[in-house]
Amino acid sequence: MITDININKPEPIVSGKQLELFDGATDPRLAIEILEAGKSVLIAAFYNNGSLLLKELHRHLKRKLPNKSFQEQREYRSEYRKLSNLILIEIADHKLTVKKSPSIGWLEKLYPETGDFLLSFPKVQGLNSSWQWYQNGISIPVLRNKVHPYYGTYFPTRFDHLKLFDNWLKRYKGPKKSAIDVGIGSGVLSFQMIKYGFQKVFGTDTNPNAIVGLTEYMADTKLSRKIALDLGHLFGKWEKQTELIVFNPPWLPELHHLDRNDEAIYYNKNLFPDFFAGAKKRLLPEGKLVIVFSNLAQITNLTKDHPIEKELAEGGRFQLEKCFKKTVKAASEKTKRDQHWRSSEEVELWVLINK
Repeated sequence: MITDININKPEPIVSGKQLELFDGATDPRLAIEILEAGKSVLIAAFYNNGSLLLKELHRHLKRKLPNKSFQEQREYRSEYRKLSNLILIEIADHKLTVKKSPSIGWLEKLYPETGDFLLSFPKVQGLNSSWQWYQNGISIPVLRNKVHPYYGTYFPTRFDHLKLFDNWLKRYKGPKKSAIDVGIGSGVLSFQMIKYGFQKVFGTDTNPNAIVGLTEYMADTKLSRKIALDLGHLFGKWEKQTELIVFNPPWLPELHHLDRNDEAIYYNKNLFPDFFAGAKKRLLPEGKLVIVFSNLAQITNLTKDHPIEKELAEGGRFQLEKCFKKTVKAASEKTKRDQHWRSSEEVELWVLINK
């Protein structure tokens, strides 16, 4: 049952210590020294003071750390994440206590029995953005209706790979009785398959928030009868063979131990071998295996290995029917990161069939 699933959410912080306050009169340099000593700082007076301190922290780290190459950017973000999460803000009766704070419905929805606690300021910013997306919905070019992603659930912010999949589905002439969507996230690929006439999609995800969010979103609509969900790794409990398996895996290899928020972005060394072994058992003889991927790891020099090419060369299970590629649009001019590699990035749609 959905009520048995434990949702991922920021862990409430209870501090018995007297915390250093940061308000409009506090010297940001002093606050940053406290953070670098591994101690917490509490935002006081106005919500915007949290944003001011984060801005000063960025300035401080830019002076201290290089931030050009892809790897340097990852290290910069790691240090920023560590220090910024020591900046705390207070919640009382499911509301932020400082003045001019946003109203965030997640504080009651995710913490029904915990009214008073502290959270890190970046986590609260994330909850606030997520609440806006959840309430207002997000338009996806390949779908008629908006998606309303639940807190902590992956949803696409770029659409080149979805357009590639949409074009492939348009031309797909095979049977449409069933499909498996491995790592369903906010449901976009499944909704595309339903749009093109698939009768039943079996979706899995290791993220409980994805399963809870989609169950709530579909409720008792027709979608809930066409999409079945399971909280589980890769194929979960779905054992039955199917004519189509779809996988939009993480595009980058992990370089360190992952926390659960990174699992939608980075893959470990076992993910692809385990996936291909499971797919072989579940794909019907004439079925198709579709993987949405990118050359991002290769062009940023994180690895020379391409996990799909490796499977085709060494796995002995599948052969390539077709690989479609699409050049990615240039990075937004608003982005602060140096993304010079984006000009050579391509999204890929691999169609594999049984050997």
